[in-house]
Amino acid sequence: MSSMTDLLTRLKKSGVPVTNKIKIAMEFIKPDIFTDHDLELFWNDMPTPFFMTENGSVKSISAPHMIVTLLYHLEILENQNILIMGSKSGYLGALVDRIIGKDGNVMILEPHNQVRDYTSKRISKHNTIGTIEICSQKDLLESEKKFDRILITGYLRNVSEDIQFHVKDGGFVLAPIGSSIHQRLLKKEKQGNVWMDTDLGGVIFGPMDLTEINNNPLDSKNIIEHMEVALELILEVIEIEEESLVRIRDLISSIRELPDDIPPLDQYSSDDEIFEHPIMELLLSEQEWLGPLWPILTGLDNIFISDFNEMHGDEYSNNGGHSDLVP
Repeated sequence: MSSMTDLLTRLKKSGVPVTNKIKIAMEFIKPDIFTDHDLELFWNDMPTPFFMTENGSVKSISAPHMIVTLLYHLEILENQNILIMGSKSGYLGALVDRIIGKDGNVMILEPHNQVRDYTSKRISKHNTIGTIEICSQKDLLESEKKFDRILITGYLRNVSEDIQFHVKDGGFVLAPIGSSIHQRLLKKEKQGNVWMDTDLGGVIFGPMDLTEINNNPLDSKNIIEHMEVALELILEVIEIEEESLVRIRDLISSIRELPDDIPPLDQYSSDDEIFEHPIMELLLSEQEWLGPLWPILTGLDNIFISDFNEMHGDEYSNNGGHSDLVP
């Protein structure tokens, strides 16, 4: 209790909006129920790991200042129905359950099977006040339920119509919208047939993976989105020669015009499959001018080939894998 009280006092002094309801909930719910990791990071206001998936992805409970910020902007009222997309171990759901009371309902959508099972076990150790339900994406898609609030705990490019369908009139979605390098926390409120957006500031979240699979690093849409965002941010701080700028935009257009049925690549793809891939062929054909710009265009993100020169070096061969595709 004293550790949590001290933490919340520090957060409030630094300007984080710790309301009385949030304070009571966080002092009541013990975070150690939801992770077996040491809580030193948590008490120092940093994200705290709770689970590692089979593919090595580390799942974390958000830093306390972000938890408080999200709870504050949710504007939670008693007896509401709230959907949380991305479990964050169940800790956030337990806090919401405490705030909405015995007649409220919390649904936690977790797309990853292992994390969903983990969350269910941790929630079962929690003294739930109202109702907390753990579901998959399929469960939600088959449901007609409407929610007063939908909180998305990982970034999305946009809020899809499938998600919007589940928002009550007068309710809203709270979500980080953008890319891995540029996100805004948006409140998207439904007023009849109109959606009203409120920008609540810049944030950095991990991805909200609703497909339960990793994105293909050579997917044309991914490359286009990342290059366009990177180019926009770069142009704000440095000047690029007009000729290079035209070439970059022409390359983006060429990638956009590629067929939609290009075969996917992953870490098990062979060298031949990689080099014969249409997007790789296109990138390598522009290597002479693109090579020097590549670290600038991709240094802001973690999706692309690290160095064109390495593609032809002695260290490239990976026995069918491809270490230069950084997921």
